[in-house]
Amino acid sequence: MPQPIVVVEDVYKQYSRGSEQIDVLRGVSLEVAPGEFLGIIGPSGSGKTTLLNLIAGLDRPSAGRVIVDDLVISEMGENELARWRTRHVGFVFQFYHLIPVLTAYENVELPLLLLRLSAERRREQVLTTLELVGLTHRLKHRPGQLSGGEQQRVGIARALVTDPTLIVADEPTGDLDARSAEEILNLLQTLQQDLEKTILLVTHDHRAASRAERLIRLDKGVVLEATANTLADAFPGFRR
Repeated sequence: MPQPIVVVEDVYKQYSRGSEQIDVLRGVSLEVAPGEFLGIIGPSGSGKTTLLNLIAGLDRPSAGRVIVDDLVISEMGENELARWRTRHVGFVFQFYHLIPVLTAYENVELPLLLLRLSAERRREQVLTTLELVGLTHRLKHRPGQLSGGEQQRVGIARALVTDPTLIVADEPTGDLDARSAEEILNLLQTLQQDLEKTILLVTHDHRAASRAERLIRLDKGVVLEATANTLADAFPGFRR
């Protein structure tokens, strides 16, 4: 068995709201294998995005440890963590978060500007990644000139351009029509199968959930392995 690339050890996350303490995650433990496509499902407010943010180094646990590729990221300082995220995590969001005044090429290039690369090397990586997502013919177009599916493919190219350790996707099909969503899911599955990328996907979409190799269900801050029954509860009529 390969060593896990992600280890979440007995993680708790609390927030304070006035005098009230909100327990979002309660003793979560989880391992993710290298090259795995993991889906995270569960009702709204169950802690899915919080868990994703902890693994991606966007947030810190109240207790417990988060380890990625043998690095205890939950104990890193802010500057070290920011550098680590730039190099090791590719983010795919529901609403794309592209910069409207930049072209597709420029949006994809942005993460590389934080790394010590020559202009020639940046160009090579951007073009290679845009070719991978099938958008070399749209590289000079701004987000407003692209369809929703094309904008999400630019988002995926931006996530991939640094060759990250992890791709974390938070509801990547939530703002797309059925056809565009299918194209994005096909692309994510290709990245996992052909490039052996490790993908962590939060979703309410049964189509997206069905593409994952393994599913976990979060319920009231506790992780449950997804079974046929829990999937039927989450997605009425679900068929694997």
